[in-house]
Amino acid sequence: MRIDDSTLDASAGAAPAARETVHVLSAADVDYEAARAWQYATADALRAARTSDGAGVATEAVALIEHAPVYTMGARGGRATLRGPVESLPAPLVDTDRGGDITWHGPGQLVGYPILDLRRREMGAAEYLAALEGMLLDTLAAFGIEAALVEGRRGVWVGNDKIAAIGIRVQGGVSLHGVALNVAPDLAWFDAIVPCGLEDAGVTSMARVLGRPVRVAEARKAMMRAFERRFDARLVAVACATTPTLFGAVESEARAEVPA
Repeated sequence: MRIDDSTLDASAGAAPAARETVHVLSAADVDYEAARAWQYATADALRAARTSDGAGVATEAVALIEHAPVYTMGARGGRATLRGPVESLPAPLVDTDRGGDITWHGPGQLVGYPILDLRRREMGAAEYLAALEGMLLDTLAAFGIEAALVEGRRGVWVGNDKIAAIGIRVQGGVSLHGVALNVAPDLAWFDAIVPCGLEDAGVTSMARVLGRPVRVAEARKAMMRAFERRFDARLVAVACATTPTLFGAVESEARAEVPA
């Protein structure tokens, strides 16, 4: 698979030696189960390296991808957040072990899966969540979007509409799952569900807020810069072809985003 060199802008130039190296993968049309398998394999490698008396080698990683259309249900969710029978959903439904309720992933949405050794970083779950929120706010601010956090509600909001969702799991001190930023998806995908189980809230996208098309590649560059700042990291791109569970994914720059 070819990696678009334009995604490397966030790490251009010499980075401070103290910064942690984190591998970044970029792809689109990624099968959800393939991405989940990659997450758990990467997390297992990080834990194994931690307990191997220095003999193990593993690098933290973050996947910044677009999924093939899929609905995912968090560990606290239930079928009551479907607006009809499962069989009527326009995409598969997958049960997961992340936090939160039901949501959708697919073209035009940038999903970030940071697989980080939080124990080694001495970062608690609350601090990690705050860093993810800050990363999303920074990403949106780069486009002039004034987003905010809402007390008692996870994610990032523009008014009463959620523009980015967060659902994580920490297992053995390593983070799993992550964030989903609506860049320019067809928001009609959310009509079949009660997004995040919130009946009194809506969903929006960067394209809708800005009133113009936005490419996922643009948002990815901004998120890479925000990730480096918030996690004191130096991102290094790796090809998905070197990652067996993501092999065959279609590079996102080869696809056109759906306008708002």
